[in-house]
Amino acid sequence: MTTIGIIGAGHIGSQVARAAITAGYDVVISNSRGPETLADLVADLGPKARAATATEAAEAADFAVVTVPLKAYEAVPVEPLAGKIVIDTNNYYFERDGQIPALDNGLDTVSGMLQRHLPDSRVAKGFNHIMAKDITTDGKPAGSDDRRALATSSDFEDAAELVNTLYDEIGFDTVNVGPLSESWRVERDQPAYVVRQNKHELVENLTKAVRATPTAE
Repeated sequence: MTTIGIIGAGHIGSQVARAAITAGYDVVISNSRGPETLADLVADLGPKARAATATEAAEAADFAVVTVPLKAYEAVPVEPLAGKIVIDTNNYYFERDGQIPALDNGLDTVSGMLQRHLPDSRVAKGFNHIMAKDITTDGKPAGSDDRRALATSSDFEDAAELVNTLYDEIGFDTVNVGPLSESWRVERDQPAYVVRQNKHELVENLTKAVRATPTAE
């Protein structure tokens, strides 16, 4: 049975855990405060979930989901995730994370930053442009009319394909945006961000995305 290591047990992490367990996965979930603080969540998730430290979750993972505030991304364990696919759900909120000029000026992407932090992992964007509550309520079977679509992006084909598979298993179509350098198209304040859209509409919204104009530092 495939085990997903979830690093970050907030709104997105806990909902991804619920959806993944329903789809048949085992989950090892962590947060920054310690496994003992996750007792209620794990009890709610049931026997296919257990709490652990971030390092333990990374070690147990066949693949991982990183869903921590961007300002904390450098605390994500590196060595235990080497050789593994890592799904990055993160978004940049300057109000929370502090100003990051490379993002403000359109010179970098959130997931590109994580990929550099995890040089031996294969990072893919996922679950960043959907409200947490919708992850477990908006899914529909494949072929359903107006099935909601979500985007992924990666520099690695197998990582993007894994996200595609996971999306489909929990009820969503996929649009592959391309490499991580294009993942800004589904970041905060872009047309595709946290709106319900089918595959055709998502493709259209991606084309409408406008990036910040780089300025001299």
